[in-house]
Amino acid sequence: MRIRLDIAYDGTHFRGWAKQPGLRTVQGTLEAALARIVGSDVQFVVAGRTDAGVHASGQVAHVDLDEQQWARIEARHGRAAHDPAGSIAGRMHGVLGAYPDATVTRSSLAPEGFDARFSAVWRRYRYRIADQISGFDPMRRHDTTSIRSRLDAGAMDAAAQTLIGLHDFAAYCKAREEATTIRTLLDYRWHRDDDGVLVAEVKADAFCHSMVRALVGACAAVGEGRLDAEDLVTLRDGLARTSEFKVLAARGLTLTEVGYPADDLLATRAEQTRARRDRDGSLPEAQPQGLA
Repeated sequence: MRIRLDIAYDGTHFRGWAKQPGLRTVQGTLEAALARIVGSDVQFVVAGRTDAGVHASGQVAHVDLDEQQWARIEARHGRAAHDPAGSIAGRMHGVLGAYPDATVTRSSLAPEGFDARFSAVWRRYRYRIADQISGFDPMRRHDTTSIRSRLDAGAMDAAAQTLIGLHDFAAYCKAREEATTIRTLLDYRWHRDDDGVLVAEVKADAFCHSMVRALVGACAAVGEGRLDAEDLVTLRDGLARTSEFKVLAARGLTLTEVGYPADDLLATRAEQTRARRDRDGSLPEAQPQGLA
């Protein structure tokens, strides 16, 4: 039985998503909680692995439960007799405690053909920067990066939009062996929120290693007046990593949403993504080590 899990977490005290021996990770924490409920080990497949310090409000994963594990859910879901799969989120919250820094916000039976990783068609991230104009709110210290200068939001937004489209983003990615750096950046915009904090919305079919944090760092350099919009395009087309801008901190980055096609197209999308991976080593998934 395949279950879709919608997940949120504060990444501050995790060493990223992926399970690692001896380290506290989001995957390890959530898998251990579900294993207590179903009575045996489970393994999550996630839409986008995130690095240490990166947060998520709209992460998606799936888990396959065998007959015995599913029987335990059906037998022990209490009042949720009409929706055993939906009861998993509440039961995990009970195991994780009243104020967990990682939780399952919703659980449901996955549609036929659904794969949290391979069926996804895009990922969306948000990045927050507090500058001298907005000031710094200590209540948002875990999800906001601070830059001690006045940033030009209009210049940053204009620069961001010059990067949209299908390009080779090698200059904005950390190299990974046998992996392509060609991505389609679907949307990239900056604005100030009601508190004056600079907020970036970044959406792409996939993100290569270090891409989002490099993109926001490049635009921050534009906002400070150290680079122009044209410089970002020139750097991109140069296809080489550069020291012209800083890759910004992980704390400001949050995975907010993962997009999927209509249910009848889920299996086809997953097959296409797997074929692409086998062909050129690329994989449409967000990996915030580079994002971070």
